[in-house]
Amino acid sequence: MSIQRTFSIIKPDATRRNLTGAINSKIESSGLRIIAQKRIQMSNTQASEFYKVHAERPFYNDLVSFMTSGPVVVQVLEGENAISAYREVMGATNPSMAAEGTIRKEFAENIEANSVHGSDSDENAAIEIAHFFNKDEIVG
Repeated sequence: MSIQRTFSIIKPDATRRNLTGAINSKIESSGLRIIAQKRIQMSNTQASEFYKVHAERPFYNDLVSFMTSGPVVVQVLEGENAISAYREVMGATNPSMAAEGTIRKEFAENIEANSVHGSDSDENAAIEIAHFFNKDEIVG
């Protein structure tokens, strides 16, 4: 086991419904620490760049539009095997298939408005963290 960092976004559907505290409680209860956090209004440029891996997919424009539709909370999480630990706490992308007790099962509205994002690999975690945070902002 190793201490890792991962990236998290609490999406506009969740911030609109004031679920930031409830989601963070689930994150912290799982043993992960929030070592950087800020509430931002993602710009079209930020969202387009962040999701550019999906640029050729039919849902790309809707995704960018959704992610810029309201404030989000971007975070750096740290803990034992943080990437897999957070993905377990998030639950399946489709909330109807997510395990009981996961963030998406409890809070997601649907597969598009699924309340949270989390990195899927060490490489992507580093890229995603650097997209929103400089080293001075990570204080864990």
